[in-house]
Amino acid sequence: MRESVQAEVMMSFLVSEELSFRIPVELRYETSDPYAVRLTFHLPGDAPVTWAFGRELLIDGVGRPCGEGDVRIAPADCEVLGEVLIRLQVGSDQALFRSSVPPLVAFLDRTDKLVPLGQEGALADFDAHLEEALDRILAEEQSAG
Repeated sequence: MRESVQAEVMMSFLVSEELSFRIPVELRYETSDPYAVRLTFHLPGDAPVTWAFGRELLIDGVGRPCGEGDVRIAPADCEVLGEVLIRLQVGSDQALFRSSVPPLVAFLDRTDKLVPLGQEGALADFDAHLEEALDRILAEEQSAG
């Protein structure tokens, strides 16, 4: 069984109202983390930056504004579903990206063929991976506090 889906999409990095530039963004989905998608942004002059967030957030964001906190996704124009805006935020710093919808939908369709939406929990080792991750998080919190 194939264990991942990848795609590369060109997105516009919107620096300001007057300035934007196109960058390659790698989209990745892995059965080892079936609820998440990873987007790796290749910004000129910087090391690649990877963000992971819920696959369902990306699916929902193509059609309507959604997300709270660090990741927000919404159609660029609610009347025409041709482009989507992805806003990533850490503290007061934020980055805004614009992407065409068709390559995102094609990627999401491939993820759904690999692991249908709603079937993520059926993966045999997912519960073990979740338990390991929670144990690591708890151990880190205990050692820090």
